[in-house]
Amino acid sequence: MNNSVIIKSFPNGIVLHLDNEIPFDELLMDIGNKFQESSGFFKDAKMALSIKGRNLSQQEEFQIINAISSNSRLRIICLVGEDEETNQGFVRALQQTDLSSEHSLNNEGHFYRGTLKNGQVLETESSIVILGDVYPGSAIISYRDIIVLGGLYGEAYAGGNGSKGHYIAALEMSPERLKVGDFKYKPKDKTPRWSIKPKVQPKIAYVRDEKIVIDPLTKDLLSDLPV
Repeated sequence: MNNSVIIKSFPNGIVLHLDNEIPFDELLMDIGNKFQESSGFFKDAKMALSIKGRNLSQQEEFQIINAISSNSRLRIICLVGEDEETNQGFVRALQQTDLSSEHSLNNEGHFYRGTLKNGQVLETESSIVILGDVYPGSAIISYRDIIVLGGLYGEAYAGGNGSKGHYIAALEMSPERLKVGDFKYKPKDKTPRWSIKPKVQPKIAYVRDEKIVIDPLTKDLLSDLPV
């Protein structure tokens, strides 16, 4: 029996335990075979994925996700680490945004795992999911949509191509500045609250009536956003 790939589950997610010795190409084939055999069990579920046992590059992580999706109907909605409490917050937020909708990340979207600290700027032409916090003094810039699965306390700019039909979503929305398309938003309250971790309350910033508004994030609201 081939034990190079072992699948275990946790609430709303699965953990892949991978052999650290075999060549990566062989491991990919084993992953594909394992999920092809299990496709009837997972069906079209949406789950978070955690990977253990092997140090992987971001490219290798996405190759693994592709091997899973190519051999099953399982939808991997995010990559998570070992912090169970944080993982559940990530999964709840992703499920609440319903990333299977037309407003979700397309195939060109990216994940960034880590915290952006003072002075750091992350810029991309694609939609992006930040698995961490964006601290004061840092900035995230995307030509499309931004989802922060953590606290947004710095700056965020979505729709860098000037389009107002994009959004910025975060578990904790307390930014220094926001911009969606050509519309700017600067909170009146300048008191930093980023050192306190409140209960997860996802919010979304988008353009309505020619100005940026911030509302609690719901599936109904997301489905009503302009394309």
